[in-house]
Amino acid sequence: MPATQDRDRGDQPMVAATDKTQEMTGLDQALKTLRVDMDDAKSQSKYYDIFLNTTFCVPTLDQRELNGESALEEGQALPLVIESEGNDYLMLFDTEERLKSWAAADVKWVGVPGYMLAATTMPPLHWALNVGTEYSKQFLPDEIAWLHEVVERCNEAAAAQE
Repeated sequence: MPATQDRDRGDQPMVAATDKTQEMTGLDQALKTLRVDMDDAKSQSKYYDIFLNTTFCVPTLDQRELNGESALEEGQALPLVIESEGNDYLMLFDTEERLKSWAAADVKWVGVPGYMLAATTMPPLHWALNVGTEYSKQFLPDEIAWLHEVVERCNEAAAAQE
């Protein structure tokens, strides 16, 4: 179970404004297109395909901040989960620049592919993508569960072809 931190923690707010204009990524463009018509199957397919194939910057907790609460083995990381309005959010950023802008500092992070996030996230965890940008998106547990099923079906199809 990931450790959680309250959203009111002064050094890592749930929402932070970004001062700099950042370049639009492929994921941003797909989200912009999807927002025009959320029911458009082609736009949905493109967005989720890009999402699952993107490697995200996931901020991690510094083990020194845990006060011995969790002993991690070498090579393991504890993702930062923020509590907001009674929900736990795994913070995801599609660029290191966006992560650092949100955190307003250098933070430790790990790169995790979208398909791996979908395969391993368990309810009731939510995702908060690119917080502090105009391309932020919240993923609810039902949406994450659907992505989990998509990844499982793809893995089963790939295994059947071998």
